[in-house]
Amino acid sequence: MKIAIQGYEGCFHQIVARDYFGDDIETLYCATFRELANRVKSGEADYGVMAIENSIAGSIIPNYSILQSNQLQVDGEAYLPIEQNLVVLPDVELEDIEEVHSHPMALLQCVDYLDAHKWKLVESEDTALSAQIISEKKIRNRAGIASSLAAKLFGLKIIAPAINTIKNNYTRFVILKRHDHHISTDANKASLYFKTDHKQGSLLNVLNQMDDPSINLSKLQSYPIPSEPWSYLFHVDMEFECLDDYIRTLNKLQLTAKEVHVYGVYKKGNRE
Repeated sequence: MKIAIQGYEGCFHQIVARDYFGDDIETLYCATFRELANRVKSGEADYGVMAIENSIAGSIIPNYSILQSNQLQVDGEAYLPIEQNLVVLPDVELEDIEEVHSHPMALLQCVDYLDAHKWKLVESEDTALSAQIISEKKIRNRAGIASSLAAKLFGLKIIAPAINTIKNNYTRFVILKRHDHHISTDANKASLYFKTDHKQGSLLNVLNQMDDPSINLSKLQSYPIPSEPWSYLFHVDMEFECLDDYIRTLNKLQLTAKEVHVYGVYKKGNRE
């Protein structure tokens, strides 16, 4: 099975791909999220794993547009706790470190720990790539910030584990595939978007259709329509216990909103 991910070997996307599909997969590494979507859409990859939001940083807005423009189907989701580790060559100690390289977001997530040291901080393209370069070039005075998987794959030592300031930091990933309209019998979550008229009360009227005790509106995210300046689509994640409740709500939405498109109906991921 071929799984497309964004990032390099040892990145968090790869951890999710392995957890979700198992170790017996072929990973297709993509430089961008758009490349990831294209590989799934073309059939080069069977599935894709794409980050969609973070519990601290919020939604990755461009990825909603990628979903919409590529007409991909959401087949599932996964939540990953983000743990950043300081990694070095096996014989390196803290006093040997002069520089720390990693993705700017990773550096920012670990600012409290890094502020306690006098190291030079260098932004890089990817957390896992930073670890790989240290390993391949045997750079003794450099540390990276990366996942435990990256440390294992590249033979590095975790000299300081879990240095991220906020410990309960999670990223939500969606599992993508080409559209086949299949709905699992244990599905209890749906992702979709809708569009409204530019009239007073239009958005509220649509939202009122989801005012149902059997429906949990777990996400509402607006994102721009590039071809229509100052116009927006609204992404919705809704959770439910019974498919009939979802179908009833969807029917009401389709009668009220200007446009409705369902990305996927699937089993929600474990947030623990």
